[in-house]
Amino acid sequence: IYAVGTINLGSIRRFKSSDFISDFEVNAVGAALAVKTALPKLKKFRGVSSVVFFSSVAADRGFSMHTAISMAKGAVNGLTLSLAAELAPGIRVNAISPSVTQTPLSEKILSNEQTAAALVKKHPLKRIGHRDDLARLVAFLISEESGWITGQIIGIDGGRSTVEALS
Repeated sequence: IYAVGTINLGSIRRFKSSDFISDFEVNAVGAALAVKTALPKLKKFRGVSSVVFFSSVAADRGFSMHTAISMAKGAVNGLTLSLAAELAPGIRVNAISPSVTQTPLSEKILSNEQTAAALVKKHPLKRIGHRDDLARLVAFLISEESGWITGQIIGIDGGRSTVEALS
């Protein structure tokens, strides 16, 4: 499980190439290297092993001020699909694509009450995600119960990726 990420929001005008490279290294390169490092143990596992990455709803939706994270998580999506093909049938590879979730990473954004309230309104289910929402899906994806799931990027985003919320 590669549950590492960044939330580097802002206009493309303020980013330097080092900002894009840093986000890409943490999100995509880190995920690839984690799998490469774990590959010998994943192959030794009896049965089918499972890899789970974290993407973002921003990789598939055009959100303003999300250029760096969208690029980096888009690469995670591509990595998910490529590795699912390469490592099958012995290793399943999937990604979870959440919207904003209450974690230490999003603490700065959600600590602003106005921002948090505006984000809640963007979700049809009218709340911010919780770590437990994501943890339950991770537990399922690494279990034998999901044995026929690979190469999927699964949205867990309160409907934000597919449904227009009324304010």
